[in-house]
Parts: sequence; C-alpha cells; structure tokens
Amino acid sequence: MKASFLTLALLGVSLLSTKVFAVDCTGLPVWNASAAYSGGTQVQEAGKAYKANWWSQGNSPASYSGQWQEWTLLGTCDGVSSSSVSSQSSSLVSSSVPSSSSIASSSVVSSITGGNCTSPQYVAGTAYSLGQLVTNAGSEYRCTVAGWCSSSAAWAYAPGTGAHWQMAWELVRSCTTSSSVASSSVVSSIVSSSSSSSVLSSSSSSSSSSTGNARVPGDAASLPKHALVGYWHNFDNGSGLLRVADVDPAWDVIVIAFVDDAGNGNVEFRLDPGLNKAQFIADVAAKRAQGKNVVLSYGGEKGTVTLNNSTNLANFVNSTAAIINEYGFDGVDIDLESGAGVLHGAPVIQNMVSAIKQLHAMFPDLYVSMAPEHPYVQGGYVAYTGIWGAYLPMIDQLRNELDLLHVQLYNNGGLATPYSGQAYAAGTVDMMVASARMLIEGFPLANGTAGFFQGLRPDQVALGLPSGPRAANSGQATTANINNAVNCLVLRTGCGSVQPTNAYPDFRGVMTWSINWDVNDGRIFSIPVGNHLKSLP
Repeated sequence: MKASFLTLALLGVSLLSTKVFAVDCTGLPVWNASAAYSGGTQVQEAGKAYKANWWSQGNSPASYSGQWQEWTLLGTCDGVSSSSVSSQSSSLVSSSVPSSSSIASSSVVSSITGGNCTSPQYVAGTAYSLGQLVTNAGSEYRCTVAGWCSSSAAWAYAPGTGAHWQMAWELVRSCTTSSSVASSSVVSSIVSSSSSSSVLSSSSSSSSSSTGNARVPGDAASLPKHALVGYWHNFDNGSGLLRVADVDPAWDVIVIAFVDDAGNGNVEFRLDPGLNKAQFIADVAAKRAQGKNVVLSYGGEKGTVTLNNSTNLANFVNSTAAIINEYGFDGVDIDLESGAGVLHGAPVIQNMVSAIKQLHAMFPDLYVSMAPEHPYVQGGYVAYTGIWGAYLPMIDQLRNELDLLHVQLYNNGGLATPYSGQAYAAGTVDMMVASARMLIEGFPLANGTAGFFQGLRPDQVALGLPSGPRAANSGQATTANINNAVNCLVLRTGCGSVQPTNAYPDFRGVMTWSINWDVNDGRIFSIPVGNHLKSLP
C-alpha cells in the first residue's frame, strides 16, 4: 500500500412502451420546489410521474428528466394502473429494483412492439456507438453507454442476457412478428440481474441497513459495528517484522500485505524469510478464533496482478483459492495502485470483478474489501477517464460482495468534492467527512456529465489514514481530527463545514497503514482511535 452503479436510472422506463407509461399516481405527492428528495422517491408533476435518481432539490422533474439528469419519467398519470400490463410487470414501473417474486409467470404481457428486426446480431467486443441497434436473444436493443456496449465481457453486458446489460443497453422491441409477449428469458434476466446487483438501489434505502453483512462465527468473524482495520506487512520497511500473534487485540481486521504476482494470472504468498510458516499459519488461526478477520491483500504501491485474459483469470482464481485454503485466510482485499494498470477500460477491472464473484461462490463467507487511492474513486467527480474514478465500475459491480471500502486519503493531496465546489486539504475533518459522504450519498461523475455513482451502505464504508508520521509521505491526520470526523459521520456532532445529510450510526470505522508502524511508534493510532470506535453507540 502506498504511503462500493453507476446509476443510469433509465431501465424501468426503457423496458416498456407508451401504453405501459400509464401510471396510477394515487398517493404520489406533487413535486415541491422547496422540498428535498432522496434517490428513489416518486412524485408527480403536471400529470406525469417521476422517480428521483439521486438527492434532488429545486430542479423540476419535468425539466430535469433527460438522460443523466436527476429524475426518471415513469409515465403519464391516468388514475389507474395500465390494463395492458399484468400486475407482475407493472411492478417494474413502480419499483426501482424488482424482487424475484415480483415477476412469477413464465411470460409477461408487454406492449413492446414486435416485428422483424433487421439490426445486426450483437457480438461482444464490437465497437458500438451511442444509439446503435443490435439484436440478441430474440429482441432488439439500443446502446445507451458506448463504452460498456463495446465491452468484451458478454457475461456482464450482452443485451438481454448479461448480468448488468441494463447499464449499457435499453430494450427496443421483441423481434417476433405477431406476439406482444416478452419472453421468459428476457424477464428472468431482469429479475436475476436486479436481485444480484443493487445498481438501481437508492442512496436512502441503501443507507438504512443496520446489520451489515452478517457472518457465521468460525467461517469469517463478524465485524463489530465500528471496526478498526489495519495492514500488517510481510516485510521490514524500517518498522521491523512483527508476528501476527503480537498484533494488538484492538484490531478487528488484519489485512496481510501483500500477495505476489507469479505470472500468467497466478498469485503467490511469499512469507518473509524472517518469519516461520507453520507459526504464521497457527497465528492466523488463533486470531480467527478470537473473532478477528485475517485477509490477504492484492497490490500495494509496487504490486501487480496479471488479469488480461480468460487463462489469467482461471489461474488467478485457482491460485487465490489455494492460498486461502493453505493459510486459512477469511478473504481478500484489493489494493491495486498505479503499477497495476487500473484504468478505465483495462481488462484487469472486469476480470477482477469476475474473479471475486467466482471466489465468493467458492467461499460463501468470503470477506472482501478494497483500499484504492482517492483519485481512483472520488476522483471520478473531477473526471471520468484514465485513473479518475477507474475503481467505480468495479465497486459498483461488487457492491453485493463488498464488505468494506476504505479509500486511502493520503499521499494524493486534497479532495475535490461536490459540496459548494470545495476541495478540502488532507488530514482535515472536512476532507474525511466529505470523502465518506460521497461514498454513502453518491456523487455526480465528471461534474455531472458522465452519470452518477450510487452510494454504498454506511456499514460498507471506512476512512483510510496513515497510522503516524512515518507511515506515509503526506496526508497524516491527528487522532483528534479522526475521532471528530467519525463523530460527525456517526452522530452528526463535531463536524466542520461539511455535514452528512443524515447521521450514519452504522458507519463502519477506520483503516490504517500500518499495524507494524503503529506498534513501532508505541500504538499512537490504535489506542486513541480504537478506544474511541469502541465507545460509540
């Protein structure tokens, strides 16, 4: 280590034709310019129903319901539900994320116009442009996000069948000549992708969870409500070698840094020669028995992984699984930095998503965390190209598997934010609060020109900071500032000029680089910050 999708909010509407746009607006409040609306809230204005894509105030739905804007048009109010759509399919309009029980029949009546489609067959990896039409799985689709339409990851973006196809395409019509019935395969893909991904979930609903990802003791230890996370490094960088057995009990998650790239997708864990392997494995087991999570990290300042093709991917998954089984780790942490080539469109992003999903299927209690530098995450607010926001597609597609995101708030200067257009200096309460608020409440991409990142649950978010003056080149924060920032997020007290929209009592906690340096420095971080986290309600 050096020193949580994107919501397009057009799915529900694009699946249905104008007849289905007849919406029962009974009970929907009339939009009020002075009211604040959280993501997912539905209102009516001028005889039409709208859904907020993210937090909004003062911007009329009728004027701000275009692509990438704050509202999605659900349909025209007619006082009753559309008679041309079954109750199952109408739930696609009224609910942003249909449950698996909301579409039960093998076929759902749809008013999408049928006909002979002459558009070319979709082929993964083809360069598609915005608005281009293709056919796939018996239906015709229109490209809405050219980059994702052109992806070679058919499992994710193949129109109608990929796990996240709605992020790239919109359904135009069925390609049958005489039927207005949507095939069960298309409907089932809507259900399966919606149940497996919370891309369309609102920041308000995603922030309401108080339980987090419960874990079975003995498999992967349950996280406390407010956790202290630290990186234990498998090398001596001046702080000295440290046995895992000697890690202070204050640490709830011990992240083992780092796994090594062994080529062709394979990874290896090479224990420092100064440590004993059998002893290390016993120490890991002992910490897990104490209820701690012990997690293996990919990356670091100079670390790489090789994930360029399907062979790399298979080797990566298999070798990681072998390490987990041999050493008894609870899960994995993704800490890929500049040396790993994480850029928009790089194959490592989609292949890492696939790898984590495969590992999660192999180890259902797998703990998953990420520690990107802030330009790769909140940097997406400034620009959405190159490294800027490059982690966001990965975070978004793994939000169901992700236990904790602790962005590194050091060695990269201040943080640009959407809050009054301000950038806040590293180490300040405002910078820490703003960074977490962006991850929980979501934020516009490239100053609102490239969509919106939908927020994570508060229990999935932690601050990432250096443990002391020798642990990073810059970005150190005083423990007083750290504890004030945590208070601001959890209790909405002790804030500076930036305040979260709500108190987030389930905000998870604080991560640091590193446990080794903290021990070397006399536990100047773990004692004050750890004790404070444990004192919170």
